[in-house]
Amino acid sequence: MEIRCTPVSQCLDKKLLVFGFEVPDLLAIFFCLACLNFIIRAPHLKLPLVWLPCLILAGILRLGKQGKPDNYLLHLVQFHFRPKYLSAFEDPSILTPPPRRS
Repeated sequence: MEIRCTPVSQCLDKKLLVFGFEVPDLLAIFFCLACLNFIIRAPHLKLPLVWLPCLILAGILRLGKQGKPDNYLLHLVQFHFRPKYLSAFEDPSILTPPPRRS
C-alpha cells in the first residue's frame, strides 16, 4: 500500500506584504485616501491635496517602520489606548473601612 503525500507550503508564518507594506499600513493609507477624496471635491485640487498627502504618509510609514517588528503600528495603538493604571486587585476607588472590634 502506497502512502499518499500532499504538497504544502513551507512558510506558513510568512507575513502578507503588498508592495512592501503590511495590511494595516495599506488600510491606513487607503483610509486616508478615501477620506481626503470624499472631502475634496474639486478635480483640479485632487493631485496636490489628495494624492500627495497619501504618498507622503506611505513614505513616512515605509521609513518609520524600517527595522521595527511585525504589526508595530497595531501594537503602538493598543499601547496608547490601554489604561495607564493596571492593577491585579479590584477597583481602588471603592474603599471599604477596616473591620472594628465590638
